[in-house]
Amino acid sequence: MQIDHNSSKPLHAQAEEILRNLIDSEEYKTGKYLPNEVELSQKLNISRNTLRQAINKLVFEGLLVRKKGVGTKVAQKGILGGVKNWLSFSQEMKMLGIEIRNFELHISRKKPTEDICNFFEITPNTSPKCIVLERVRGKKEYPFVYFISYFNPSTPLTGEEDFTRPLYELLEKDYNIIVKTSKEKISARLAGEAIAEKLDIKPTAPILIRERFVYDINQIPIEYNIGYYRADSFTYTIEAER
Repeated sequence: MQIDHNSSKPLHAQAEEILRNLIDSEEYKTGKYLPNEVELSQKLNISRNTLRQAINKLVFEGLLVRKKGVGTKVAQKGILGGVKNWLSFSQEMKMLGIEIRNFELHISRKKPTEDICNFFEITPNTSPKCIVLERVRGKKEYPFVYFISYFNPSTPLTGEEDFTRPLYELLEKDYNIIVKTSKEKISARLAGEAIAEKLDIKPTAPILIRERFVYDINQIPIEYNIGYYRADSFTYTIEAER
């Protein structure tokens, strides 16, 4: 657990790497609480703000759980599915032979939440607005997914692009941004009024929520994407080998 203050790697990124190793260790992976922030920041010889930046990112990814007045602990591992060769939505649908229709497409600029700022490693109070892409997509007959994508303000996107094109193809061909890594979280809940209206279902209908944290080849965070899927139209399959 050592921070190299002479390294070109940012202190918060080094702290994050150390915390990831702790999370995977036998001692902590069962859900043990981390040392308190004062103790941990002193041990690492960094400020509490720097340490908190690393912790916030891991909380956002669901690897740590913060309990007010108690502390921060490693999240108990749920049933997680991962795939090494991930695809964009357009690529997934093409492989399945499904012709996709865009029911809605909106571009806006929005102030990112604190959690999204932590993912993009930007300062919440002074960060510029993010370009946000919202799309309702589905088969010809009905919509089955509502996507919201926040893009890192450091990307050269203007909002004037043709977002009917496959997103990652657009980023690569127009801006030489090559996405490589996607970390995902899958959860479920009832749709609620707002999502139900988008997907043409009842508010009490179940939906699947798929969060994607997308990085480029240099491990720079590019996109935070959340997709709300009709549970009757989407199945997440996992293939694993022992």
